[in-house]
Amino acid sequence: MADLDDIRDGKEYGIGVAQQADGFFLKGSAHLDWGMQDRLSRIFNPATGKTVMLAFDHGFIMGPTSGVERIDLSILPLIEHADCLMCTRGVLRSLVPPTSRKPVCLRSDAGTSIMTELNHNVVIDVQDAVRLNASAIAVMVAVGDPATEADTIANLYQAVDDGLAAGIPVMGVTAVGKDMARDARYFGLASRICAENGANIVKTYYTEGFEKVVACCPVPIVIAGGKKLPEKEALELAYMAIRSGAAGVDMGRNVFQSEKPAAMIKAVGAVVHQGMKPADALQLFHDTPHP
Repeated sequence: MADLDDIRDGKEYGIGVAQQADGFFLKGSAHLDWGMQDRLSRIFNPATGKTVMLAFDHGFIMGPTSGVERIDLSILPLIEHADCLMCTRGVLRSLVPPTSRKPVCLRSDAGTSIMTELNHNVVIDVQDAVRLNASAIAVMVAVGDPATEADTIANLYQAVDDGLAAGIPVMGVTAVGKDMARDARYFGLASRICAENGANIVKTYYTEGFEKVVACCPVPIVIAGGKKLPEKEALELAYMAIRSGAAGVDMGRNVFQSEKPAAMIKAVGAVVHQGMKPADALQLFHDTPHP
C-alpha cells in the first residue's frame, strides 16, 4: 500500500531524451505481437510516428450534438483527410463506408449519458471489435472520481486482457475527475495509470507542463481537442502538444464544428505531420476553399 503521506512530485523526467523504441517506430510498442504492431502502424504514420484521429463518437453520450446531426453529410467528406476514425460501432456499421479503408479506433464502453452521471459503463465484447476489423478499442478511465474510478480502471483492465487475446491495441481515454485539477500532475497521474494497466495508447488533455506528462508515460499520447476553440487557438493547441512530445491529436468539435471542416483537418494534419507553425497552418486554413 502506498504511503499517502510520502507521495513526492517527480523530478527526473529526462526531458529531451527520447524513450528507446528498438525494432519498432512507436514508443512502448517494440515488444508487442506482430498483429498489434500492424494495427498501430495503421493508426500512426510510420514516416512521422504521428496521427490525426477524427473523433465523432460524441453521440454515444450527447446525442445529435452540433456537427454530428447528420454524420453522412458532415463527417463522411472529412474521412479521407484523417489518419484514423474514432467512432462507435453503431455509426460505423450504419454510415461509414467499408471502402474508406481507414483504421478505426472503436469506442468500446458505454452505459450512461449526459442525462445521468457519466462513466458508469461496461465494455463491449471484443469479438465485435474483431468483426469490425478495429485497429484499436477505446475505453474511458475516470481517475479521481470516487464513484467510478475503480470500475473504469477495471473496464480498462478487462479491455486490455481481451485486446491482447485478439491482437487489438487499447486506448485509455482519461476523463477529468470531479475533484482533480486540470494540470500536469493530474494528467500525468491519469495517463500513467492507463499505461501501467496495459493501455497501448493514452488520450488525454494538453496542459501547461505537458512535456512532463509525455515523458512519464511509456506509451504514445494523443491529445483530445476538447471544446470548440477558434481555429487559431486549436492549431496552437495542436502545435504545442506535438512540440511537447504528443504522438498526435484526436479532434472532433474543433474540426466538424469549424466553418470550414475540411480545411481545418488539413491544417491540423500539416501541424501534426509536417511541424507547420500555427500561423502558417492558419493561412493554409484560410487559403483552402470550402467545398
